[in-house]
Parts: sequence; C-alpha cells; structure tokens
Amino acid sequence: MLAVVSKCTKRLSSSCVTSCKSTDNLTPVNPGVMHSLAQEIQGFSKNRLKKQCTHVTTVTGRKLLERRADGEEGEEQVEELEEGSGCGFVEDKSLDLQVGVVRPFLLLASQDAAHDIDTLQRYKVSHVLNVAYGVTNLFPDQLVYKTLQILDLPDTDITSYLGECSSFIDQARKQGGVVLVHCNAGVSRSSSIAIGYLMLTEGLSFDDAYSQVKLARPSIHPNPGFYQQLQSYKP
Repeated sequence: MLAVVSKCTKRLSSSCVTSCKSTDNLTPVNPGVMHSLAQEIQGFSKNRLKKQCTHVTTVTGRKLLERRADGEEGEEQVEELEEGSGCGFVEDKSLDLQVGVVRPFLLLASQDAAHDIDTLQRYKVSHVLNVAYGVTNLFPDQLVYKTLQILDLPDTDITSYLGECSSFIDQARKQGGVVLVHCNAGVSRSSSIAIGYLMLTEGLSFDDAYSQVKLARPSIHPNPGFYQQLQSYKP
C-alpha cells in the first residue's frame, strides 16, 4: 500500500514540475504596452465615432430611418422615409417576370410581368385580365384590359367572378388572342381564376385543374378561403 502511495506521489510531483516548466515558457506582457493601450482608451473621444443610421421596414410596410441626434448618448430620432402601403407585409423589390403557360391562350403571372412590355411582347399577349387591387394598367393603347379589383381575403367569394372572367378569356381566345391573368404576386387571386376557368370551361375536377395550373406556375398558393371554395365549386 505504501508503494502505491509513493508512486502516485512521484507522478503528481512530476506533473507539477512539468506544469511549472510550461508556465515558465510564457512570454510576460510588456508593462509599457499595457500602459500605452490604457492611455489610448482613456483619450479616445466619442466624437471620432462614425455616426450610423439604421433603415427599418416594419411589418406594415412603413420605412423608417433611425439615428441618434448627437452621438451614442443623444436622443434617438426616427424619420419616416415614405408612407407605408399598409399591406401587412414587407415589400419585395425583386422583379418576378416568370410567366406560367396554362394554355397557349391563357397565361398566369404577377403584376411585374404585366408591367414589363418586353415580357408581354415575348409571349404575344393581346389581352390582360387584371384581378389585383389598386394595380394600374400601363399599356391601354396596345392591349385590351379587363379589371376586377378583387381582395385577397379568405371570405371573398372568388367563384362569383369566374363567369365574368371566363367570358373575357373565351372572347379573346375566339379572336386568336392571348390572355395574361395577373394579380399582385401571381400567387392567389389570379391562380384561383385560372383554376376556376379550367373547371368551368373544360369540366376538370379541382384536383386536376389545380395540378395543371401548379405545373405552369409552381409558386401558386390560393388562400385557404379560395382553396375551399374551389374544392366545393360545381359549375
């Protein structure tokens, strides 16, 4: 038992020696360097700091500029850069020019594509069905427009618009035209109109119509109210 204790004591002593040797190898900090750094910190003026501004976009679409009046301890100032849209989401500034070809005569897109003359000409668009709210028609001298300001709300009766929209699409088709259906994002209202059109005029089931429109424009997503209405829609 004493032999075991002796061996353990020797090992501990060896470890302590090794640890001390390792510590001895550390380079000591020059006191002059620490003193110089302390002087720089004490002598630093906040006036040398660059004033920063923060741009903030709220969930309601308001754009604000936040800054302090006089350095870090100054009073915070908030300036509204422009009036918010009140739409309930942060606006995406990137353009969505993707056009979904549901039928050779029926296209589906966002307002970006509807406002881009090059895209309209490339797809030979002759008629535009605008089902957005508050979106203007930019080319009335070149295209035939029909505008229905539909709210993208679950309790909006989207099926009540299908007859009028389908008549406009069929009229353009008979004239050999191409109709672009669009809302704001090309996701909910316009896709619901396209789905309803296929159900009404071609007798497709909701699942088949939805799948075909989804294949043409993968980003579609009718709001829950529109989805349920179209599921139970009987032309």
